[in-house]
Amino acid sequence: MKTWRWYAVPVLVGLVGCASSPPSTFYTLAPIGEASARATALGDRGPRVGLGPLALPHFLDRPQIVVRDGVQLRFDEFHRWGGSLDDDFLRVWGENLAHLLGTGQVYVFPTEVKTPVDFRVVAEVLSFEGHSDGTVQLKVRWSVLDPYRDKGLLVREETYRRAVPVAAEGGVEEAALVSGLSAVLGDFSRDVADALRRLPRPRPPVEPSFS
Repeated sequence: MKTWRWYAVPVLVGLVGCASSPPSTFYTLAPIGEASARATALGDRGPRVGLGPLALPHFLDRPQIVVRDGVQLRFDEFHRWGGSLDDDFLRVWGENLAHLLGTGQVYVFPTEVKTPVDFRVVAEVLSFEGHSDGTVQLKVRWSVLDPYRDKGLLVREETYRRAVPVAAEGGVEEAALVSGLSAVLGDFSRDVADALRRLPRPRPPVEPSFS
């Protein structure tokens, strides 16, 4: 009997500790308002766009939402992404571009769809987090590639910032932070869409003919 009680006590303590912990809250990014409200189906008149791959820094590649305070990072165990951040970023980016370009042909790589694309857009996210001063920031280096020749058509590095409401007790509320991150992703999407509209669509190479 003594042996049984010796092992049972730590298990009960662990259960009590878990029961007293606050539940985690999960978040997802949201597309721009116009895309969210879209009721009509998109056709195939716009450009065919392939997105990805997307590179994230290791400190963002985690389930916890990140808040930066100067050189320090805070990872909130009770406020988390509902899925992986890179998948969520690509999903919303693609939805934004589909609306802004008026096309139903935006594909996130890797994809099983074998349809050729007119442009390939790749991105490296350098920062995508909230700041304790009440702002959010997206810093991203991105390129547009000719998918037929594996050649760069455009290379840019941009920084987007938005102010978000600060809680009465100080700091940024996570729901406001995620809304702000969705907003700067929308700003980025608009710039990418504008660039793609201005670029001439690459033509596939002409196959040599043998007569």
